[in-house]
Amino acid sequence: MAFDGVTIANLVKEMNDTIIGCRIYKIAQPENDELILTIKGSCGQKRLFLSASASLPLVYFTDTNKPSPLTAPGFCMLLRKHLQNGRIVKVYQPGLERVIHIDIEHLDEMGDLCQKTLIVEIMGKHSNIIFCHADGTIIDSIKHVSGLVSSVREVLPGKQYFIPQTQDKLNPLDLDTDSWKSSVLTKPTAVFKAIYGSYTGISPILAQEVCFRAGVDGDSSTAALSSEDATKLYKSFETLISDIKNGDFSPHIAYTGKQPVEFAAIPLSMYEKEPDHIVAYESISTLLEHYYAEKNTITRIRQKSADLRKIVQTALERNVKKYDLQLRQIKDTEKRDTYRIYGELLNTYGYGIAPQSKSMEALNYYTNEMITIPLDPDLTPQENAKKYFDKYSKLKRTFEALTELTAQVKEEIEHLESISTALDIALQEEDLVQIKEELTENGYIRRKGGSKKEKVTSKPFHYISSDGFHIYVGKNNYQNDELTFKFATGNDWWFHAKNMPGSHVIVKCDGADELPDRTFEEAGRLAAYYSKGREQDKVEIDYIQKKHVKKPAGAKPGFVVYYTNYSLMIDSDISGIQQA
Repeated sequence: MAFDGVTIANLVKEMNDTIIGCRIYKIAQPENDELILTIKGSCGQKRLFLSASASLPLVYFTDTNKPSPLTAPGFCMLLRKHLQNGRIVKVYQPGLERVIHIDIEHLDEMGDLCQKTLIVEIMGKHSNIIFCHADGTIIDSIKHVSGLVSSVREVLPGKQYFIPQTQDKLNPLDLDTDSWKSSVLTKPTAVFKAIYGSYTGISPILAQEVCFRAGVDGDSSTAALSSEDATKLYKSFETLISDIKNGDFSPHIAYTGKQPVEFAAIPLSMYEKEPDHIVAYESISTLLEHYYAEKNTITRIRQKSADLRKIVQTALERNVKKYDLQLRQIKDTEKRDTYRIYGELLNTYGYGIAPQSKSMEALNYYTNEMITIPLDPDLTPQENAKKYFDKYSKLKRTFEALTELTAQVKEEIEHLESISTALDIALQEEDLVQIKEELTENGYIRRKGGSKKEKVTSKPFHYISSDGFHIYVGKNNYQNDELTFKFATGNDWWFHAKNMPGSHVIVKCDGADELPDRTFEEAGRLAAYYSKGREQDKVEIDYIQKKHVKKPAGAKPGFVVYYTNYSLMIDSDISGIQQA
């Protein structure tokens, strides 16, 4: 799943076909490392999404807008000052590097026409968005990189921009047979590794595709290549480079079953056999948005929920350790009834024990078996019996106290696991508000003096089944309680993953006597997907009419009981369920 130089080349072609001559209408910076440029002109209105995220750098056109902070960051204000209403005159990619240059003409303070360049570098954790003068002098960047951070290149205002040459790779656009032979064919490694290790912008998956098209085993050694195979391999790579130069792109996502495994700006023919298949897209932007939109959202929300996750994980680990210790202590009390029986038998048969005896054989009248009772020779039979009864009483008290404590700790563990699942489900910053409030009310977060509850704007997920029934899914424990005990009516159907943390799923019957089987299955899939078991092949789902679901007095949020229910085993694939 590589955002390689070929993908960038496809994006650059799309941008040249779309936004050249158009003007930058709005500039927004919704995140510290993201920009959204709204562009208008002959192209109509387009939004160009630019992300320099270290975990998920991206560039694509999108129809989706994101809310921006009330006060724009300094980099955003700088771009607005220089580029607002500027005209895009050129978009290009140096070589096959993962870099996009956008040249923009604008009027300066004196009304003179001048040119600036916005450079987007898609380089993993080193990704950046850099704003430069026409001569390459850096004006500013979305991330500052000082000499303390990088010895290769400083990215600071006033410095000269250049692309660091950190790897000894060739430009594939300058391909010729001599450089191919001296670089690829001489490397003592697997063929596909030799290809992507020799040329800039070629990902491992594209190198494997080149080998597949040539009919060569990409995992075999370059030393094992025959002259015929070497020729086929070169022709295959040459055809790929020719397509890139000519702008002949065909974005595809490769699937194994229902799971997307790779994407590329060219068809991945090695995925054309069952159970694999490839799906074509009209544009690389559509592909990237489809492939990465959800992943980008999850990455962002995980960053923002990191503090809450740490609090939950720390409390969970502490309670699990406590629970394990208590279970070991309970195990130590298992002999309590044995001590009671020893005491009873000593009181029954002890009159016949010789002085200074170290043990006694007696018939256990509970099992009709002979047992040996250890004795303290310095004590009388009655004193030995009392000693055993004292041990029994102490262990019994310990057992009763620990049984109550372990039940409380187990309930706390289940509660924390449900909060952890809610954090996994969260997709927006507003979804975290109720989770934080729940942690605060349960003492895991200290409420600051005078602070008020944050306004809750998060709402449950809302789906519509194939048969037109409305299905609601709680995002956290508070929403689960609200859905089950305030929103749902008696004959509505309630779904939940069996014996694991997950969302309450409510299907509104709206007066219908029966639900279609397909609606039961879709509600079950939603309950499986929004549970801890979403990665399992099948999840067991309990379902029952809401009127049979009860909440015990004093129970934690989201905790319910029910005594009769139906069950179904189902997968967690919700791709075909319509979200309202």
